[in-house]
Amino acid sequence: MLVSNGVFYPILGLASCVAFIYLSFGDLVEFHFHFIEPKMSFVERKGTQFTVDGRAFYVNGWNSYWLMDQAVEENSRPRVRTMFQNGAKMGLTVCRTWAFNDGTYNALQVSPGRFDERVFKALDRVIVEARRHGIRLLLSLANNLEAYGGKTQYVKWAWEEGIGLSSSNDSFFYDPSIRSYFKTYLKTILTRKNHLNGIQYKDDPAIFAWELMNEPRCMSDATGDTLQDWIEDMAAYAKSIDKKHLLTVGLEGFYGPTCPEKLSVNPGPWFSTLGSDFIRNSKIPDIDFASVHIYPDNWLVQAGFDEKMKYISKWVVSHIEDGDRVLKKPILFTEFGISNRNKNFDHSHRDVFYKNIFDIIHESAKKNGAGAGAFVWQFMVEGMQEYNDDFGIVPWERPSMYQLIKGQSCRLASLHYGKDLAKKSFWKFCLE
Repeated sequence: MLVSNGVFYPILGLASCVAFIYLSFGDLVEFHFHFIEPKMSFVERKGTQFTVDGRAFYVNGWNSYWLMDQAVEENSRPRVRTMFQNGAKMGLTVCRTWAFNDGTYNALQVSPGRFDERVFKALDRVIVEARRHGIRLLLSLANNLEAYGGKTQYVKWAWEEGIGLSSSNDSFFYDPSIRSYFKTYLKTILTRKNHLNGIQYKDDPAIFAWELMNEPRCMSDATGDTLQDWIEDMAAYAKSIDKKHLLTVGLEGFYGPTCPEKLSVNPGPWFSTLGSDFIRNSKIPDIDFASVHIYPDNWLVQAGFDEKMKYISKWVVSHIEDGDRVLKKPILFTEFGISNRNKNFDHSHRDVFYKNIFDIIHESAKKNGAGAGAFVWQFMVEGMQEYNDDFGIVPWERPSMYQLIKGQSCRLASLHYGKDLAKKSFWKFCLE
């Protein structure tokens, strides 16, 4: 009919023109031609639970720290979309990723208060791409480790400018100049206007929450006072700018000196001397939920697999009980992994390990408890070996792992939607 009416060829020509422009100019036309903003509400907290639109919200999540870095260059950008597409296919709800890169290659913050717009646009893309696929982001804002700059870079900047109090990495937490650097960074991030959709980050519900720092430690002050003061200061400052988003510290979960009855739960005596203090740090009113990491291979080097699994069950249950009874806040296990460098490593060990954690979280969620979810460390797409470590996987390459993760997504979705799950397109996914 279109051909006989002489309409087909003009439409074909227009479509070809639009396709040519999009392929040629990418981001310049991304918003105008195919950007559709899916409806998304902010995640809130009610007691020990997260909620979305009044329903309990549970996290089946993963870590892909590399997203912003890969979104900078045009040739690596498709990896970001591939990761979110596959995350959505597995029913995953939140991705944790770095929203920092200080003074290194593809740095977001080139020097104190100076930002590379090219890299900021990459972070914009990550946020928009996540939202397109119905996935939220837990954005980490700094690193205790040196990777991607970390607190070491901040200390170096202050020292080079001749205003640093000390060359110690821990001066990041107590040097007024460095605190000022970090507050400038916080304000810049939280008030950033996304170049693709015009939404300030502080107003974007695609951001699930902010994390102040990945695995903060202040080993020069085992009392924990220095780190506690820094968390209180930065949490209050972040909340003064952004009252809509949830906020967490980024802790590993080690118990400190203010909780002597819990010290035996730590993997060993040394872990109480790191300057972090799980209960004390997480009690801060401006902190909305607590984070915990799980790395039995790093903590219990000489233990066998069965012994590690027994310990991890105790570790996970202990922290969920803290959320229920003491903190009255949700608990997220924001990193967990099994190393492939273990003696006698077998891929089936990961299935057992993941299932152990998933089952405990599901049991807590069924009882409306504080166990709110977990994030695998780490997921990649094909061809990213340079970003891998001994924990990384491409989940869709291992059918048993893929089905295990998808199964957890469906269990948690059933709790979220209840009887309404059958009305959702997600239900067909769970029946497959």
